[in-house]
Amino acid sequence: MRIAIGCDEAGLPLLDVIRDQLKEKNIPVEDFGVHSIDPVDYPDIGVAVAEAVASGDCDRGILICGTGIGMCITANKVPGVRAALCHDTYSAERARKSNDAQVITMGARVIGPELAKAIISVWLESDFAGGRSAPKVAKMNAVDDRYRHQREAAE
Repeated sequence: MRIAIGCDEAGLPLLDVIRDQLKEKNIPVEDFGVHSIDPVDYPDIGVAVAEAVASGDCDRGILICGTGIGMCITANKVPGVRAALCHDTYSAERARKSNDAQVITMGARVIGPELAKAIISVWLESDFAGGRSAPKVAKMNAVDDRYRHQREAAE
């Protein structure tokens, strides 16, 4: 499994903790930054991580900003990506098992480092369960496909 990670300046301290956690688990990481506290536009980072996941270059993605909301909205704009904002372990587990979310977002101003590590552990250990959720995820994918085809036809 290869993980794409990224954050804005507000998320940097928490992303440093998560990056160390992934290294301890020997999980390869593609780091899209940031690496300083200089202000950045988080959509640039969110799109880069989401595109790495959508293209298959990375299996999953982790995005962190102040609340996690902006990164989640941004990542979900990329066709083929299902991003979930998670601030507890149950939501992280359900994001994978029920929704097959390949991207998780978190808010560094909302949760602390130990909870973030627990959330990431649960999310990494969880797999899509399929079953009753499979048709719902298929419908989400169909929405992506419909809008992707409309954009392509317009071009």
